[in-house]
Amino acid sequence: MDNIAGQKSGLSWAVNISVVVMVVLWLIPTVGLLVSSFRDRDQISVSGWWQAPFSIEQTYRGRVSTDNPSREGDLYVLTGNIFEEGEATGTLNAFGTSGRAPTQYPAGTVADLGDGATLTIATNGDYRYTTPEEPGGRGERIYFGAETPPDFSLQNYRTVLSSDGMDVAFINTLTVTIPATIIPILIAAFAAYALAWMEFPGRGLLIAAVVGLLVVPLQLALVPLLNLHNKVGIGQSFVGIWLAHTGFGLPLAIYLLRNYMVGLPRDIIESAKVDGATDFEVFTKIVLPLSFPALASFAIFQFLWTWNDLLVAKVFLPSADESKVMTVKIADDLLGSRGGDWGILATAAFVSIAVPLVVFFTMQRYLVRGLLAGSVK
Repeated sequence: MDNIAGQKSGLSWAVNISVVVMVVLWLIPTVGLLVSSFRDRDQISVSGWWQAPFSIEQTYRGRVSTDNPSREGDLYVLTGNIFEEGEATGTLNAFGTSGRAPTQYPAGTVADLGDGATLTIATNGDYRYTTPEEPGGRGERIYFGAETPPDFSLQNYRTVLSSDGMDVAFINTLTVTIPATIIPILIAAFAAYALAWMEFPGRGLLIAAVVGLLVVPLQLALVPLLNLHNKVGIGQSFVGIWLAHTGFGLPLAIYLLRNYMVGLPRDIIESAKVDGATDFEVFTKIVLPLSFPALASFAIFQFLWTWNDLLVAKVFLPSADESKVMTVKIADDLLGSRGGDWGILATAAFVSIAVPLVVFFTMQRYLVRGLLAGSVK
C-alpha cells in the first residue's frame, strides 16, 4: 500500500524540514544585516545582532570637569555627572582611572587615587572628585563601564541615503543592470534554440565550446577585453560594461536555455513545422513562451550578479563620481572613509541588496523549475 500511485511519500516530512532549514540559513545573514543597520557602531562592536534587544555593557571614557571647583577644608572638590558631560547613556556599573583596568572600582565606592585624591561615582553618573592640589586645565581621566539600553535609530539610513552621489549611483546601477540582464537573455534565447532544434555543421563543437567557457574565469578576459574596447572606442563606458556583462553571462545562459529547450515536447515543434511554421515562428510562438521558467531563472542570476558586481564595474566604468554604481560608491566612499563604522557599512549593504531581494522573491517560484529542467539533461 505504500507505493500506490498518488500517495504522498513517507519522506515528505524530511523534504519539508530540509526546505525550512535552507530558508532559515539563507535568511539569518540578511536578518543580521538588517538589525545591524539600525544600531550604532559602538553597540555593534561589543555585541552580536542577536543581542540587540538586550542591554549591553560598554566601556567609555571621560574627564572630570574642572569648572567651578569648591573648597572643603584643604581639599578641592569637583562634582558633576559623567553621562551629561559625554555621549554615554545607561547605568554605571564600575569605574577606574586607567585604560588597563577601566572597571576597577564598583559604582558608589570611594577610590583612593593616591596623593590624597579620591574619586567616587554613583550608578546614575554623579561623581565627586577631591584633591589637595588646585585643579589644572584638564581634569582627571575617568574610565567606566555602563549598562547601555538598546538603541535603534534611522540615523545610519539618513547618512547613507543623503550622502553625496548616492542617488546618482542608484540610477547608474539600474542603467547598468537592466540592459546587462536583457541583452544576454535575448541573444542566448536565439542561440539556445538553434543549438537545440536546428541541424547545421559544427553544432556539437559549439555546444562543447559553450560548456568549456563556463569554467573560464572572467578575470582572464578583463584586460584583453578592455584593450579591445579601447581600440573600438567604447572603453570605460556604459556600452562597454553592457557588452562585458553580456559576454560573461552568455555561456551560462545558453547552457541553461538549451538544456531546457531540448526537453520541450518534440511533437509540438514538429507539428508546427508540418503546418508550415518557420523556425522563427516556432521560436517566438511556441518555444519562447514555454521556456519562460528557464528565462526567469537566468534573469534572477544575471540580475543579482550584475547588481552586486564590483570588479567589472571598476574596470569598465570611469572613476568619476557621475559614473559610479552603488557597489563602487560604497567601496570607495563609505568603506574607504568609514572603515570602522560598521553601522554605516551594514546600512549601505542592506540598501544595496534591497532591490535584488525584491527581484528574487518576485521571481523565485520560477528559479527551481528552470534550474531543475536544465540540470537533468
